[in-house]
Amino acid sequence: MNPIRTLSLAALLLTVASGAFAAVKTREVEYTVDGAALQGYMAWDDAKTGKRPGILVVHEWWGHNQHARNAAEKLAKAGYVAFALDMYGKGKVTTHPDSAQAFVAEAMQDAAAIPSRFDAALALLKADPHVDPARIGAIGYCFGGAVVLGMARSGEDLKAVATFHGALATQHPAEPGKVKAKLLIQAGGADPMVPPEAVAAFDKEMKAAGANYRIITYPGAKHSFTNPRADSAGVPGLAYNADADHKSWAELLKFFKKEL
Repeated sequence: MNPIRTLSLAALLLTVASGAFAAVKTREVEYTVDGAALQGYMAWDDAKTGKRPGILVVHEWWGHNQHARNAAEKLAKAGYVAFALDMYGKGKVTTHPDSAQAFVAEAMQDAAAIPSRFDAALALLKADPHVDPARIGAIGYCFGGAVVLGMARSGEDLKAVATFHGALATQHPAEPGKVKAKLLIQAGGADPMVPPEAVAAFDKEMKAAGANYRIITYPGAKHSFTNPRADSAGVPGLAYNADADHKSWAELLKFFKKEL
């Protein structure tokens, strides 16, 4: 092949690839809720036209970290507008379990704080010019799973809610007819933090509430199976599982495609 033609073709392919990558735009969003300074992360595909569904992403107990931002970017590539919100406060991010536990405890001290911060993020997402406010979903990881399920149990006006290795137990079980969102629960079969008993109890609760839900369990997967950095935390029961990660993401996209 002519070397000049080869170089031109390579340059063209590089340009196309770069353009496709550059289509996903992101921006940091600083906002305040009840005096608390928060920092979120919005992601969308700038090459896509028209309004599209919006998805809230709620982080693990580590705080608003790169794992949550990566999820937002992946959702943007899939055609959604995603907002990775902040439940703790700007800069409150850790890799140490003790600090994470303290952050969770602090966030849950005020019963109104979590709903207020969720609703503030929801309002920001709905106000984005790329978003169809009638088609809103939410996903949560670990602590974030408990957050989005709590909002669904309270009757939050969401179309679809999904959790990955999310905490399922609650002191406020869903009331019959209260849950508006369709639910997708994805759990690890070897997760000591969300054991089979917790999954069974959740199943019983949702049946009694008349909710529309589906539970998928991944055999052998431990807690935090979607986070590639899970093993580095040094916490027994936490481990990344590539197979469960990839399968659960594919299930999420199918779920959102159907419900949003």
